[in-house]
This record gives sequence, C-alpha cells and structure tokens, in this order.
Amino acid sequence: MTRAKKTTIAAAAIILGGLWAYPTLQALYQTVHLFDEDRIVENFRSADRLWITRTMPASTAPRPYAVGTPRALPETFIFDEQTIDTEQFLTDSWTTGLLVIQDDQIVTERYSLGNTAATRNISWSVAKSFISAMIGIAVDEGHIASIEETVDTYAPELKDSGYGGVRIKDVLQMSSGIALNEDYADFDSDINRWGRGFATGGSQDEFAASLVRGREPGTKNHYVSIDTHVLSMVLTRATGKTVSAYMQEKLYQPLGMEFDGYWITDKHGAEMALGGLNLTLRDFAKLGSLYLHNGALADQQIVPADWVAASTRADAPHLQPGVIFGYGYQWWLPLSESGEYMAMGVYGQYIYVNPSSNTVIVKLSANPHYNDRSYIPSNDFANLALFRRIANTGAD
Repeated sequence: MTRAKKTTIAAAAIILGGLWAYPTLQALYQTVHLFDEDRIVENFRSADRLWITRTMPASTAPRPYAVGTPRALPETFIFDEQTIDTEQFLTDSWTTGLLVIQDDQIVTERYSLGNTAATRNISWSVAKSFISAMIGIAVDEGHIASIEETVDTYAPELKDSGYGGVRIKDVLQMSSGIALNEDYADFDSDINRWGRGFATGGSQDEFAASLVRGREPGTKNHYVSIDTHVLSMVLTRATGKTVSAYMQEKLYQPLGMEFDGYWITDKHGAEMALGGLNLTLRDFAKLGSLYLHNGALADQQIVPADWVAASTRADAPHLQPGVIFGYGYQWWLPLSESGEYMAMGVYGQYIYVNPSSNTVIVKLSANPHYNDRSYIPSNDFANLALFRRIANTGAD
C-alpha cells in the first residue's frame, strides 16, 4: 500500500470517527451550557430538541379545568421580615408560567418569556412526585408486594451496590444512606458527573449500581436524586413496562391530560425519572389536584387514598419539617398546620398543594441565578411565602 493511500485511509478514519463522536460531543456541549442565561428559557421548553424522548399521547378523554372568576395576585408578600413586590419577584425568578387553582377552578393563569398554554416545560425534580404516585399504584395492584421489601428484590443488579438491602420505603423518603454530592453549583459534584455521563451515552442503571453507602439507611434525610432512578428501576422491573407506558395507562389517560407529554430517556431507553418529565402548566397541576382530592378524580380512585396520606406526612424523626423542609414519599413538607406539601424542582419548578384553602399552585421558571444562595427569588422558602399569600388571599 502506498504512503498516499495510507494517508488517505487514515484521514478518512479520522473524519468518520469525528462524525461518529459529533452527536455525543454536541450533547455534552448542550449539557454544559444548559443553564446559560441566554439559553436557559429556550432549553427548558425544548428538551425534545436536545435529548432522546418518549412521548405520552394526550388523553382520549381530556379533562380541562373549569375557569372561575379571575383573581388578581396579591401586590406584596412577606418573607424574612421583608415586604416583597409580587410582580418583581415573578420577573426576578424568571417565571415562565403561573397557575392558581382554587375550588377546582382556574383563578389565575399567566405565561411569560415566550411560554404558552401549549408549552411543554421540563419538570426537573417535580417528576419525582409522579414516580411516587406510580409506585403507590404498583403496590396497590400487587406488582410490588410491600415498600418494606428491598430495592434489589426487584433490581438484582443493585445487590452489590450501596443500594443492596435498602428498603423501598427508605429510598422513597430520600433516606437510602447513599453517599452523593448533589451540589449543582459544583462542576465536579456527583450529580453533575451523572449529567455529563447521561449526555455522553452512559447508563443510569450502571451509575446507580456504582454508588456506595455513606450511612445506615433510614437514619438521615439526605437528598439523592439517583434514589428516584432506583425507584424507576423497581417500577419497570415490577410492572414489566417502561415508566412512560405505565404513566400513560395509570395517570396520563385517567387524569385527562390535554397535551402530549414526554419523558427524556437515556440512550439505553431508561427514562430520566429524577427530572425528565415535560408537561404543560395545566397538566402538571393535575397531579396536585389529584392529591388534593386524596387520589380520586370524579368516581375513580387513581392513587390509593392511604398512599396519598402516607406520601404527604413525615413518619420518622429524621423526616420532620423545621427550619428546613420535611420529607414524605418524594414530596416536600413545610412546617405547617394546614397540611401543605410541595413538589419542587431545581431552577424554580413547583407544585404547591394547600388542603385547608383547597388550592393548587404551579409555578414554572428558568432562573439562571438559582445557585446563588443569597438571591431571594431563588429561595424555596420565599416561593413558599408567595404561595401561602396567594392561597390565603383566595380564601379570604
């Protein structure tokens, strides 16, 4: 073979290799720049352009909310002894959608920064509460015998990992004992390492199986997003269905979701259960409304009432709310006498439920300053203060 021919073959190999690697490099680039201020809003409503996804078709029997008398938002609210201007707070937290439902009627619905009623927005960790609901349904249907069973009973590949011997209940309550750094502001944190691995074709199952134990399970509430992926592993093995397929059947269709939704998946077909659900503002609210009504819609019990009750209370000392939020089964629990609970996702995603005022609030955001601990619009307790003010104003 001549030198010229060898050079040509080598050049072709480099070009082909580059073409093969380009999608992976592009995905990694998109992940690294996902939260850039000039991209974050568009990225949060365009996950299907950035990643592999699996669609859930809109319900064949849609259930739109009734629209009540429009209600103005309170002009101000109090947080940390400061009077906060509501409109400025919504602007400064880069709110893309706000929905207030009281007595099962929409009383406030707003969109901004280019979002509309048809925009599917990424959930981030709000998705965890949907996964919890499906675990409850799977228990009720007998696919999962008990949450006292260990996760490796259903996902044996976890047996030799830090998850080996850990109860499903401890994983639901973010008390798995797994050692994991979930600081989104730290480029080298475990959660960001997971994100880069996801973008470059890594397996979420293998990542979960690589994690180690840091403490005794069931003794400390330590937020580990991979716990929710482990729950999805249990769910899919127990039911024999993908997360999307099971959600379509058990939640999406009966709740009357009005628009197609979708889950981000990894290259191995596993949904990003810890935060990859994409729905419209109104369709996110339907889970809050379902839980407000103890898991029932009309005459159909969709999620068992006892599961809703157990999911939204802290049943151990290490889960109790105080100066920080308490935790249930993938739901956040404020210190409250009104039975409030919340689904929360990074960068400002919330489903807030207040049973005492019959209120559900959904707030979607794309806040690029989320990791600034001193920035009040990024503070979950500041958002809670706003939600309480809205709920109590409506109840006056």
